[in-house]
Amino acid sequence: MMRMRLDRLASCATALAWMLAIVPAAACAQQTDTTLLGPGLPSELLLVRPDILAAEERLRAAEASIGAARAAFFPNISLTGAWGFASAALNSLVGLDGLTWNVSPSLTTPIFNRGRLKGNAQVARAEGRIALAEYERAIQSAFREVTDALAGRRYLAEQVAAQERAAIAQRSIAQLARTRYIEGVASYLEVLDAERNLFQTEQQLLRLRRTNSENLVALYIALGGGMIERR
Repeated sequence: MMRMRLDRLASCATALAWMLAIVPAAACAQQTDTTLLGPGLPSELLLVRPDILAAEERLRAAEASIGAARAAFFPNISLTGAWGFASAALNSLVGLDGLTWNVSPSLTTPIFNRGRLKGNAQVARAEGRIALAEYERAIQSAFREVTDALAGRRYLAEQVAAQERAAIAQRSIAQLARTRYIEGVASYLEVLDAERNLFQTEQQLLRLRRTNSENLVALYIALGGGMIERR
């Protein structure tokens, strides 16, 4: 009876091993390449974000010069440093609390063409100030989202690397358990225990890789979704 149970357990373990072999762990890693981003990504990428484009259109409606507004409020920096993580310039721009904004507007040229104001000039000036405040807020929000996504990217890269090392170690343990069973120095329960731990470790690795993929999507969206058309 005991021999039948062991044979049945062995069959189950063999089936589990085949299931793990069908979808190798490397396949997911190839789909989520953590070297996707290079250093020196320009902050100009954010200018194609819908919220910033909408804020600029409101400024245009208020007779503003978009070039002057960008020069005053939009930081021209590199978003990524070495390894494609957040650059020092970006980290110094947005505080560690995610709320601080360490940039003061550089108003060197007039943003609004006051000579073209018509009708109620006081109302027009108020609308211009509101549009400018919304523009500044959209820029700050964009940079904060990129900072958060890049911070998550670094954290997840470290987590994936650590879990990959754990999976390699667990595979060695499972292989050793199978060898010990074949040599007759261990029971099959030891093999099953090692296989179960390997399965759980690889499941956690897949979850981390999926989270990493979701982070890359969020980062791509935060960056505006692509390159910009220079105006």
